[in-house]
Parts: sequence; structure tokens; C-alpha cells
Amino acid sequence: MANNSFASRFRRAWNIFLGRDPTRYINTGLGSFYKSGVSSTWLRGEGTIASAVYNRIALDSAATKILHVRLDENDRFVENIQSSLNTCLTLEANKDQTGRAFTQDLVRSMLDEGVIAAVPIDTDRDPDEGSFDIYSMRVGKIVQWYPDHVKVEVYNDRTGNRVQVIVDKSTVSIIENPFYEIMNAPNSTLQRLIRKLQILDAIDEQSGSGKLDLIIQLPYVVKSAARKDQAEKRRAEIEQQLNNSKYGIAYTDGTERITQLNRSVENNLLNQVEYLTNMFFSQLGITTSILDGTADENTLNNYYSRVIEPIVAAIADEFKRKFLTPTARSQRQSIQFFRDPFRLIPVTGVAQIADTFTRNEILTSNEVRQIVGMKPSSDPRADELRNSNLSEPNDRRGDDLTRSVNAENTLEET
Repeated sequence: MANNSFASRFRRAWNIFLGRDPTRYINTGLGSFYKSGVSSTWLRGEGTIASAVYNRIALDSAATKILHVRLDENDRFVENIQSSLNTCLTLEANKDQTGRAFTQDLVRSMLDEGVIAAVPIDTDRDPDEGSFDIYSMRVGKIVQWYPDHVKVEVYNDRTGNRVQVIVDKSTVSIIENPFYEIMNAPNSTLQRLIRKLQILDAIDEQSGSGKLDLIIQLPYVVKSAARKDQAEKRRAEIEQQLNNSKYGIAYTDGTERITQLNRSVENNLLNQVEYLTNMFFSQLGITTSILDGTADENTLNNYYSRVIEPIVAAIADEFKRKFLTPTARSQRQSIQFFRDPFRLIPVTGVAQIADTFTRNEILTSNEVRQIVGMKPSSDPRADELRNSNLSEPNDRRGDDLTRSVNAENTLEET
């Protein structure tokens, strides 16, 4: 990775909107009523059950840590790499979003659009020149595809507008929704459900519009022009009575009949909505208990393994493929994600697991204390992988003393 010092960063700084040296630009951008930096897909949410599901999945995906790490020869995690990319993923993705907010925006937009791009904005050099360090990134909407490039619509934090830029596919992460066939395909379950809900909303709006929808049957045949004028006059009189009445009451002739049409529509639209909702939940692998927060441990584990894991894995794999060069990967650098397994376990379960992990020398005492939110102990033994139920340290001291005595006896005999 390149030198990340302040002077080095701005000496060769590159901005996707401005080119070289973005510090010379004076910000005179336009204001906005919406939060800056949020992807446009947030602003056009469907307002249906899709929005609730998208938001729940995005929040849970953002709770999973995505890190720039180093692995050993067996592809096991060794340490975090303190790089500018890791800063974007964990601390600050851009001037408007933290790393977690960026991940939430990325997942939310990906679920809505079907495919989305993570666009490096500020880098240490032109990305087309090869290896580059990323100092900020944003979520971009792909508006057009080319053989080697894509046109993305991304927020320009210097002007306050969303602009379209053409970038090389090798320099941006293009992430596709793993559940595209369920959520985003033209005739997918979710799209059919959204259309049904829109029809249902239109019917509800029509029913609550305040119209009476009356048919007045007059005691004569309305065929000639004179009769039609007479019928129109009679309709206007009834409308005038209703408008001028305090309680909306009108009178009619005894020979006239009135039929009201604004009763509930008898169809199976609501049953279809319920059927498509259940099918969508079953295909996606979630339940209503996940949305309302009453899911048990097994349900949540199934949800995290079948829904969250494919989404976060798609993001991590694409970041690794596009943002790490072959040289960096040969140095065992990688992008991996980690989820805290203790978040779904009650306190009693954590105590039992802590005992098992420390007794089997999997976690140290200080690592367990960190999980439960306590300060690490200053006792050196708290950082040792050992079974506290065994007197292993004393045995070791006894063995060392025995070896020392044997060595002295050997010297005396000699």
C-alpha cells in the first residue's frame, strides 16, 4: 500500500469529479432538502412491505464488520491492516457517512436497484494508472453498461448534485443482489406483490375520496334531449341539497330510486396480497418475527446464514476483487467479514460459553471480558490461553525446579 501520510495523500490526490488536486476547488454547491450523500433509491421507496424488509436487511448487514485484513499461509485471520481502505470500511467512508452508514446505504440501494456500484471518489492517484489507495467512496447507481465501462450516477459532495460519470469496471465494485430473481426481476414475487399493493391502495383511496357514487332512477325514460336536460337538472338539485345540508341529507320524490355503489369491492385481492407476502417471506428466508423482533435464536441464525451472509459475502468478495491488486493478494491481504456470535445469546448462555471457551483454551479471560463489555484485567494470566481449573502453571514451575536441581547434581558429579 502507498504512504498514507497527509502530505503524500494531497500531493498526488485524485478526485473522480475533478481530476488532479481537488483542494483547489471552492465549494459553492447548491443546497438540498434531503440528507446529502444518501443514494437516490432511498428517496423513492415503494412505501410498502418492501421498504420494511429492505431496511431490516440493510441494518443487519451493516452490523457485520467488513475489514481489510492479513491472512496466514492457511488463510486464517492474523491482523487488521491499518490502511485507508480499512478506514473507509470501519470509520469514515466519506464526509457524510460512517463506514457502517455506507454499508447500510450500499445494501439498501442494492436491494432496491438489483445491482449497484461502490465508487472510489478520492484516491491517491488516477485509478486508471493501476494500484491506488482509496480515501473515500460512495454508492453509485448504474445507469448504462458498456463492454469495459459503466456510467454511474453518484453524489458529488462538492457541488451537492448527483452527476453521471463513466468509469472503468476494474476500478469500481459492481455488486449484484444475490436475491435478484426474488426481488428485482420483472415478474418476481416481490414485484408482483408491490403491484398488487398499489392496486389495493388505489381502491382504498377511491373509497375514501368522499364521493357518494349514487345512481338515481327517475320515473321516466331518459332518451330525448329534453328528458336528459330534466335528468341533469334533477341531479344538480340533489347535489345542491347535499352541499347545503349541515348533515348531508337530501330528499327525493317517492317514485325515484337511489342505489349507492361505494360499498366494499368483493374480490380476492387481499387474499392474493397475503399469499404473495407469505411466498416472498418463504423464498427469502425470513419471518414476520424477524421484523417485529420476537424471533428466537434458531430463527435468527437461519436468517443470518441464509439472507445476511450471501449479501455481505457478495460485497466482501467484490471489494477484494476490485480494490486489492494481485500483488496485495499475493501478500495475503484480503477483505473479510465478521459477525459477533454472542449477540444472539442471553447472559446465562454467554457465561456457559465463556467457561467452555476458556477451559478449552479458545479464548483468554480478557477476550471474554471484552465481549461482555468489561475492561481488560491487568493480571498477566488474563491474557494466557490456559485452563484455570488445572494447576498447569504450578506444575510448570515444579518441572523447571526439578530440571534445575538435576542440572546441579550433574555438575557436582562431574
